[in-house]
Amino acid sequence: MPDDRVRSPGVPVEVVAADTGTAGALAFGTGLAPTGRRARRGGLGPVFWVCMAWVLLMVFLAVFASMLHLTSPTAQDYSAVNAGPGLHHLLGTDDLGRDLLSRVVYGSRVSLVIGFAPIGIGLVVGGGLGLLAGYRGGAVDTTVNAVAFVILAYPALLAVIVVEEFWKPTSLLKLTVIFAVIATPLLFRVIRATTLAFASREFVVAARSMGARTGRILVRELLPNILPSAISFGLIGVATAIVLEGSLAFLGLSIALPTPSLGNIINEGANNNLLAINPYIALWPALYVFLMLTALNLMADRLRSYFDVREARL
Repeated sequence: MPDDRVRSPGVPVEVVAADTGTAGALAFGTGLAPTGRRARRGGLGPVFWVCMAWVLLMVFLAVFASMLHLTSPTAQDYSAVNAGPGLHHLLGTDDLGRDLLSRVVYGSRVSLVIGFAPIGIGLVVGGGLGLLAGYRGGAVDTTVNAVAFVILAYPALLAVIVVEEFWKPTSLLKLTVIFAVIATPLLFRVIRATTLAFASREFVVAARSMGARTGRILVRELLPNILPSAISFGLIGVATAIVLEGSLAFLGLSIALPTPSLGNIINEGANNNLLAINPYIALWPALYVFLMLTALNLMADRLRSYFDVREARL
């Protein structure tokens, strides 16, 4: 008998069946929540891809900066002090004749590591715990949830300041560990809430009733549906971590000079009253941070809209 069910192009019949409620068990093994709305929407759009191209370009420049034959970020040229943008120094120089393009590119390494590494660790650790706690519940959920609440109860910036005061000298590794500890409970809460929203869905119930093991349900059924919200929130977390590093630089608690970071470059120009003489010292790193944060937030917003990520109760 021919299948006369109406479905969108590219949507498996199992998903349509699950969406209409006629055969929810058929969705077992597809790895996606039984809804056909995602396929009917358009793509991510040009704004998303432009933002992604910008982020990838900045990551490429930061990773391969030493291979781009840039001037050393600490090299001083006293014949070009406070020079404006030109052929020899594309973004100008600072009060010691150091090339600002080189300093921004090398300084972005610190900001990108501080942004992406702790969030990556938080997604793995906090995400794994949130996935397990949201699905299994019980003592595991209660215990991990209580620990997360205790960590979140302490203000993030104040916690970083206190830890750094007792864990000197400041280094990139130490900042990464501290930021990861702060990010992990946040990501745990978000992924746990999303897991709770999907754990009672028909395709998960069908998988459980067919004898699927917990590991298979977590990896094959829940994880593909939770990843969009995790990535979306993670991108916002990256932007927040970059801003937090800049705040620490203004307090003198970030990476110490002469190692450049975007935060301490801006701070150096502001504290030495150089903005009236040479605004480029703070302009270029500030513009970099602005464009990076804008790109990350637009990407996160588009992903959230595309995958129809809804805020669940935390």
